[in-house]
Amino acid sequence: MQNHRPYPHVAIPPGARPLLNPNTSTAEVYSPYAFELGSASDGLLNPWDATPTARRPTSRLDVPPRSRSRTRSALEAVPPTIAFPEPEIYRSASQRSTVHPHYHRSSRSDSGHVLGPEYESTDDGPSPYSPSVTLPADEVNMLTRELSNMSLQSEEGLRRFQNGGLAEKDEEWHYLVPSEAREALGKREVERQSVLFEVFKSERDYVSDLNLIREVVFAEPLASASPPIIGDANRHQSFLSTVFWNLDQICARHEQMLAALFERQRDQHPLVQSVADIILEAAFQFQADYESYIKHYPLAEQRHRTELKYNKRYQEFTQRCSQDPRVRKRDLITFLSRPVTRLPRLNLILEHLHKLTDSDHPDNEDLPVILSVLNDFLKSTQPGIAAAENQVKFWDLCESLVFNKGEIIELDRYNDNRSLIHAGTLVRRSKSEMDWNPWFELYVALLDNFLLITKEEKRGGFIKHLVVSRPIPLEYLRLGGFDDPPESRKERAEEGSILDSFRGSHRSVYPFTVYHAVEKSTRRYTLYAPSESARTRWRDALVDAKGVDDVRGEANQWFVPQVVDDGAFRVPGPRMVRSKKPPSGRVVQAVSFTASGGRSFMVVGCSSGIFVGRRGENYRKILSYENVKSIIVLQEFNKIIIHHDNYLLSYSLEVLARVAQYQSPPSSLDASLETIAGQDGGVLCCQAGQIGERTIIVYAIKTFFQVTVYAVEICHPSEIRAASPRTLQNGILSFRPFGEPLYVPKDAFSVMPMAKTIAICTDRGIVIANPTGAGKSVIAVVPDFGGASNSSNTAELKARCETAKPLGLIRRDATELMVVYDNMGCYITKHGQPARDSMFIRWEIKATSFVHRPPHVLLFSSEFIEIRDVQTGLLEQVIEGVDIRLLLYTPSLRGPLYVAMRGQKDDEEGASDRLVELVETAEITAATPASGGFTPSEGMWDEWDM
Repeated sequence: MQNHRPYPHVAIPPGARPLLNPNTSTAEVYSPYAFELGSASDGLLNPWDATPTARRPTSRLDVPPRSRSRTRSALEAVPPTIAFPEPEIYRSASQRSTVHPHYHRSSRSDSGHVLGPEYESTDDGPSPYSPSVTLPADEVNMLTRELSNMSLQSEEGLRRFQNGGLAEKDEEWHYLVPSEAREALGKREVERQSVLFEVFKSERDYVSDLNLIREVVFAEPLASASPPIIGDANRHQSFLSTVFWNLDQICARHEQMLAALFERQRDQHPLVQSVADIILEAAFQFQADYESYIKHYPLAEQRHRTELKYNKRYQEFTQRCSQDPRVRKRDLITFLSRPVTRLPRLNLILEHLHKLTDSDHPDNEDLPVILSVLNDFLKSTQPGIAAAENQVKFWDLCESLVFNKGEIIELDRYNDNRSLIHAGTLVRRSKSEMDWNPWFELYVALLDNFLLITKEEKRGGFIKHLVVSRPIPLEYLRLGGFDDPPESRKERAEEGSILDSFRGSHRSVYPFTVYHAVEKSTRRYTLYAPSESARTRWRDALVDAKGVDDVRGEANQWFVPQVVDDGAFRVPGPRMVRSKKPPSGRVVQAVSFTASGGRSFMVVGCSSGIFVGRRGENYRKILSYENVKSIIVLQEFNKIIIHHDNYLLSYSLEVLARVAQYQSPPSSLDASLETIAGQDGGVLCCQAGQIGERTIIVYAIKTFFQVTVYAVEICHPSEIRAASPRTLQNGILSFRPFGEPLYVPKDAFSVMPMAKTIAICTDRGIVIANPTGAGKSVIAVVPDFGGASNSSNTAELKARCETAKPLGLIRRDATELMVVYDNMGCYITKHGQPARDSMFIRWEIKATSFVHRPPHVLLFSSEFIEIRDVQTGLLEQVIEGVDIRLLLYTPSLRGPLYVAMRGQKDDEEGASDRLVELVETAEITAATPASGGFTPSEGMWDEWDM
């Protein structure tokens, strides 16, 4: 039978010792190879049948048995030269002097290097590259039979290797190749073939391990567990997705690569020419999958360890998995890290292979390309790995934080953008002079949104970080000096005598200062770094973190300050000279309205009077009411309400607009004037809002004995025209009483209409009253601690509420409200009792007023505007300024939101007051042609010939 697949021709030099037949009488000198089949005459069983397969998991790739090609039979015409057909083998000059290889025919699995006809193997005659050896006919027959047996045995060993059926000790290339072939190849090529064999072996083991993770031992049993091992269904699926990530895609890529490698090995074994083309093609295909997995791996490991720490059922599951013999006592972390270590290991194998490759071998050009691709890829993943490891450190830190009980501190830790910038141990000097050791260590962590100052403490075998000072948001963090000279810190000696322990040693520490922008003295921290370089690293980290936070905050503002005017309103300044036009004075109120014709006007109350004008144009002083306390515009009713001194007055908006444009004389305003309150006592405060479908004005009047709260309903102009003169009460045409007066025993300083009731802020709390409830006007004082639990949180909240100044209420939803104080906020139920376990949120500022713009609450102080989420209390944005004032104090009404602050102009006309509108932003969504948000105009691409 003809040889359909030539084997390598091994030229046997003259005088070589002939091979011995193990069936002859000289069998005792023949040492069979470990991979050889025993002859039928020796009575031994096939050694492969005794090979345990449990030690090596069977590959998923079924290797089909191929037809075994034999060497030429002794009955066939045999040329004088006995040689193996051999693939391209590049050897050193010393090796070529004795062995001249033939070159095999090019197969479809070759690396693509086209060989000329002079390199093709033929069986028609003696090879010109091999010395002719004339042997007796019987020896030739013996050699032929021996080589035929070797081919059969080597092929069987290869099949078992690819199927995972070999013993682990036999999985080496030299066990699958005759010794004569190894001796003919030379030491360098033998080592190269061994390295190539390691490529096949490591890839097979790698695919087997991936399948163990995905289907056999870990992921699939965990996913199909009933009931779920990891909490509810959503958490269970989230865990599987986080831990096992994209292992399916990586495994699919490597199964394809392994199939190609095995095909190449079956085609070219025992002398494989190259696998560079297969690896290079696969490397370009699996880069994206590996990049995703490697960068995500620290998160997967952390999720696994966290679940292992707290979930007893998961601990039992992993213990059962470790008992599986296929796992071989390896834990899940080892398997999950396989993709992370696979490419670096493959890179090392290929580097070794490149060192063993001769300069004229095609691999000498291909392998550097693969190594370059792998090295560049591994380097590109390092930042991603570092970021993921940093994320793990951030999660570990957040899980270990211990805050003071009762306070809600929202760090936004579950935001994917949160990260740990820098952390380390610093020391601080104790303020007490009585301490024998005035130094104590702190663990300080710089997040991308907060600076945390904690103290490490070991509890129950775990390290906890006790937050010793409230976290400082980066918006409020300020940096002090970083160049002060080092100080000496005395340390107690850990070893030595008692006297040595008292003597201690001195060490230099390097101070730097950080502080809170609002509480500059009480929240000022001088921390000490162990070295100058450590202090420099802290400075750089703090500067960079604040810079990034500023840029991010500017790009993601919930409310954008837009300057309405800066220069029209002035206050006396140091550079001011005597001029014809006196300054307007400090701005205290500002509203806007739209007159007939769609013209927009601004009404600005200053210390010298009320100015009216078109926005961005000149303003005219219309009314001489100085330092008005409140201005309310009711556009629908054509009314403007002015609280001046002890009176509450009403004017017509249309008349006011005509007077501002010189279309009517100022005296025409008097015709539209209505005095709502003030005749019987001084008006303390007022507010407009809606109760049901009615628009009302609530105001408080102080008399000598008490404070009385009234509510009036605003009449629609159509109702006024239909009313008869007899219906007029006290000359007031546009307003009618709503409900009954409410008597408050304490001084009221703020009133606020709610959905059905009125909230009145007093010294002892917020009184909830119903003006329409006869005999039951006063409902409760909130928060109501009468029916609350006697917990430590409740006691702490009650003590804080007694010392804080209430500003008002915010309705969060149908079941919960937020009580806003000047320095904190808390939640109550619809019945007035403390909610959320009596916990509270402390503001970073001391607020003087607030505005509710769902879903946010805006808190105002003289230097900052603090914007928080009502639901969580999360600090979303901070706006900084000088002498900030809220000009529109109508928390329950929507509309333009104006504030005033010190302007940028300071000249001979005085210092300017800047008028700013806080414009609420909306999320930007990308418009694409596919989404229908973008429609190209006709002819827009004509000039591009598209």
